[in-house]
Amino acid sequence: MRKSIILVLPVALCGFVTVAQAQTPSQPATQAKISMMQARRIALKTFPGRIVSGELEQEAGGSGLRYSFDIKAGKNTHEVGVDAKTGKVLENSLDNNDAD
Repeated sequence: MRKSIILVLPVALCGFVTVAQAQTPSQPATQAKISMMQARRIALKTFPGRIVSGELEQEAGGSGLRYSFDIKAGKNTHEVGVDAKTGKVLENSLDNNDAD
């Protein structure tokens, strides 16, 4: 019984590696229905300021694909998440983790 478990584990792990490699970095961009520029405009309407970083990422919530922006205004930095397929604002939260 123990030998069969040991043989199954490497096979199962190989399956996970294959799934992880199937997703290429350019794939999320092709799935987005709105552009980065459109998402930037939505984010800045939600929290006006200066965008200091932005990325397209796969994350739980909404369609599962979102643009995430860090927007600085004064001493505060907000993280604003915009659904890349619908344009809906998924997150608007204070994110002062970048202590100066």
